Amino acid sequence: MDLETVRQIVEQVAGGRAKRRRLATALAADPSVLTTGRSPASKAVGDLLLALRAAGASGISPPWCAECGREVTSMQRRGDAWYCSPCFVRPQVCAGCGNRRKPAFRDRHGRPRCSQCPDQDPRDPREVLLQVITSIDPDLETHVVGAVIEQVVTKAAHLQKLAWTLEESPGLLTGDGAKSPFPMVLRLIDALCDAGATRIQQPACPRCRRVVTLSKQRDGSRICRNCFARARAVACSQCGRVCEPAARDADGRPLCPYCLISDPLNLEDCIRCGRRQRVSTRTPDGPICGTCNPRQISTCSVCGRTTPCMTSKITGQPWCATCARSWAYCSGCGRLAQIRAGTRDEPLCATCAVPDTEFWKTCPSCGTTGRLTAGACRRCHLHDQLNVLLADPATGHVGADLQTLRQALADVERPQTVLGWLRRSNVRALLTELAAGQRPLTHAALDDLPDSKTLRHLRSVLVATGSLPIRDEYLAQLERWINQVVADRPDLKQKQLLHSYAVWHVLRRLRRRTGSAHTTHNQATVARGHIQAATAFLDWLTERDLTLATCSQGDLDGWTANASLAQRGPTGHFVRWAKRQKLTTLDFPATRWNGPTRTLDAEARWEHARRLLHDDTLKPDDRVAGLLVLLYAQQPATISRLTLDHVHTSGDQVHLRLGREPIVLPEPLAALVLHLVATRRGHATIGDQRTSPWLLPGGRPGQPISPYRLAERLHQIGVHPGPARSTALFQLATEIPAAILARMLGIHIKVAVAWQQAASGDWMSYAAEVSRRNPG
Repeated sequence: MDLETVRQIVEQVAGGRAKRRRLATALAADPSVLTTGRSPASKAVGDLLLALRAAGASGISPPWCAECGREVTSMQRRGDAWYCSPCFVRPQVCAGCGNRRKPAFRDRHGRPRCSQCPDQDPRDPREVLLQVITSIDPDLETHVVGAVIEQVVTKAAHLQKLAWTLEESPGLLTGDGAKSPFPMVLRLIDALCDAGATRIQQPACPRCRRVVTLSKQRDGSRICRNCFARARAVACSQCGRVCEPAARDADGRPLCPYCLISDPLNLEDCIRCGRRQRVSTRTPDGPICGTCNPRQISTCSVCGRTTPCMTSKITGQPWCATCARSWAYCSGCGRLAQIRAGTRDEPLCATCAVPDTEFWKTCPSCGTTGRLTAGACRRCHLHDQLNVLLADPATGHVGADLQTLRQALADVERPQTVLGWLRRSNVRALLTELAAGQRPLTHAALDDLPDSKTLRHLRSVLVATGSLPIRDEYLAQLERWINQVVADRPDLKQKQLLHSYAVWHVLRRLRRRTGSAHTTHNQATVARGHIQAATAFLDWLTERDLTLATCSQGDLDGWTANASLAQRGPTGHFVRWAKRQKLTTLDFPATRWNGPTRTLDAEARWEHARRLLHDDTLKPDDRVAGLLVLLYAQQPATISRLTLDHVHTSGDQVHLRLGREPIVLPEPLAALVLHLVATRRGHATIGDQRTSPWLLPGGRPGQPISPYRLAERLHQIGVHPGPARSTALFQLATEIPAAILARMLGIHIKVAVAWQQAASGDWMSYAAEVSRRNPG
């Protein structure tokens, strides 16, 4: 046979990719079945043998019956064995004569009967059906009922079976249709209702109570397609999404629709770019990936930009990908939702864009109206997912320690974001361990896991929801890092030395400086830099067979000349500490600050300040942060730690407490700060950012924006925090005494004095200079 004929036969027998793949796997494992025709083998292999024989393949063996050895002409299979029709039907005990024979049919109770013992019923099944139906609904005319029966039932055996069923259970026609043993009863009910029956009731789904088509059977009842999908929902073996499996992999594990099309086995070569990608569109020429599938260039109905757009299934209007992902507070109902219509200034959610209730579906679980996925809304999917992940396998209930976390995750405004987070394998694995009790819900237990961004975010979620107590996270991370660095030192003396410096000097000094407050990111970074410089210096000494005791001043000068700027200063702290501990005689003088080294541009400072005060196109949080840098010489680390308690209103005045004494904010900065207090919002999904204590909430639950991210945002609007703060502090030091500057800006008095001296604004020196002037 030629190759093209074989290809057509294979495509006809095994049409789908999954069935074709199973057929290829079976033939590759045992190709001899093509010549022997012996099972065990899959049904697809038997169908292929029959199709090849019918096409004239003389070298292909027909399938043979596993019991009698005869040729099989119609494929019937039990397990992996093929049987002919006589051998496939096993003998059973006849309900009429009691002999063990092959059943020919079944009686009205579903029991097997042989060909010699039919279930005799001399009555006409049509008359029986007419009597049952008209007794329930006398208003129906006889000829109408007869026409309906002729329309629904086409076989005599089915007619008899239907008559017996309704005669025994007439309640199936008055609301109990979900208990019908076969779908023919439901088809009869629908046809009678269409014919004008008033007392015949269409059954409701036993689970969701909706009157819809009951096309599936589950636990002995007929249910709707949505409830059937929810009943079969399991966690996807790859992404963890709980839904009805679209298929199963080679090991029998369930796959969701997204993972099915993303599976490497289902990727195909795009006819345009040639890459092996997911299929977006199938054309007569072949598959096209999503990148090569061109989008229509049109004007977005929401933002008004001319860009590649899609067509909204809700409004039928074009919209761009940015607007499709945007969230905002709906101008119609006021709730936070995805933008589906309207404009950027007056966005509309889906239900406000199309207020027609018949356009939307109702979630069978919670009753909300909107778009459904796999028969339920996303919030109900989130509830199911949380019940699967957080429930104890032994009891099936969520433990008391995880109830707060479950409630916080279930009540988020954007459930699809949490669903995406829960699909991550490491998140699912950790939550499963916590739910099963394999890992206690404590900070110490989480510290035993490898550090990662996912673990840090999960810890912040647990702290924000109250499942874990609040702790100084930056200090805890620094302590774990120090223990690891000290443990990695091979030399015992250096290990003891580094432990003394890191724990009893750096950490003790940091704790004394922070007091009851939590450690900031910058403080932890500086402490880490000091320890890293000390380890680098000790490594340099080890390479030259030196120690702190044997190192000479010349060796230290050589290190200083070759060390980087980031290592030079922190190394001085280590050397001076070692000298105080009498571990060395080396001298490493501290570098005295003699004033700013950067160019100070006062005109640029005021230009940026005027722009931030009046440019409404910039975000309010960026404007406030930039003005605090330009006007009050604040660092991004200080600004990021501001809370609502730092802002006070007294009459018409707005006070901001940066130091011990509050500052009265001028307009329009005062109005801008009040607007930020009322509208601030972070990027964290867990928790309501409107109740967050931080003036600038961050991306992690319960945490402010990081200083690094805040500095990045200031750079994006043209404000460079370092030079801008130096310029502001230089000018303020020339106008305000050091004591007042320290109390109002929250800086140390020594820093204020140093800046005042650098700005030649030392008022005491000025008074002394005036007193020494010659009156003549």
